[in-house]
Amino acid sequence: MDLGLEDRVYVVTGATRGLGNAAARELVADGAKVVVTGRDEKSAADAASALGPNAVGVAVDNADPEAPARLVAAAREHFGGFDGILISVGGPPPGFVADNTDEQWTAAFESVFLGAVRLARAAAAELAEGGVIGFVLSGSVHEPIPGLTISNGLRPGLAGFAKSLADELGPRGIRVVGLLPSRIDTDRVRELDGLSADPEATRVANESRIPLRRYGTPEEFGRAAAFLLSPAASYLTGIMLPVDGGMRHGF
Repeated sequence: MDLGLEDRVYVVTGATRGLGNAAARELVADGAKVVVTGRDEKSAADAASALGPNAVGVAVDNADPEAPARLVAAAREHFGGFDGILISVGGPPPGFVADNTDEQWTAAFESVFLGAVRLARAAAAELAEGGVIGFVLSGSVHEPIPGLTISNGLRPGLAGFAKSLADELGPRGIRVVGLLPSRIDTDRVRELDGLSADPEATRVANESRIPLRRYGTPEEFGRAAAFLLSPAASYLTGIMLPVDGGMRHGF
């Protein structure tokens, strides 16, 4: 199946590792050109170098109000166009209600929530018909995850924003989609498992609740992301796609 990604240009934030990097790899593998971002200049450059000539790295912080304009400009400058964005940010610090400080909440809101809103608004202003805005969210959009109170508070709000944006941009032919990963075998998930007294037992217990009985791979998430961002998914908008091996049992 031809996804129609040849020579299309995407910005992928938080793409130096984890799910953002997995999505960028699959986009490039199918012929797209990508601007990959990370907070550190060297890691952004290294990630782009590993992806090859159809990638360029830009060091930005999603919380920076100037980041959206810089990224759209980088896409146009390096690759001559801008067809979509995948907004992926690192997870906020773990903790329960009593653990997380006001400072942690504020920092997470600036990067995870407001930073994503700014990126989406800037993309919406620049995209033409056929453009797409994607959000990497979490299974916590539907069901809170114990020990991730800040994420539980912010991700559902972003999903609501994405749905509103899909309604507003639909008449212009611009799509808005969300991906809801659960137990994907990334450094972040291994770190969360490692907070327990017995990480291996925690993983086994989590796998037992997944119908496919295993964690997903970053490549599996990346392929789902590449499809949703591609012209092959041209009639899909406003959706929140669980990429979770069946872990969400509701419809």
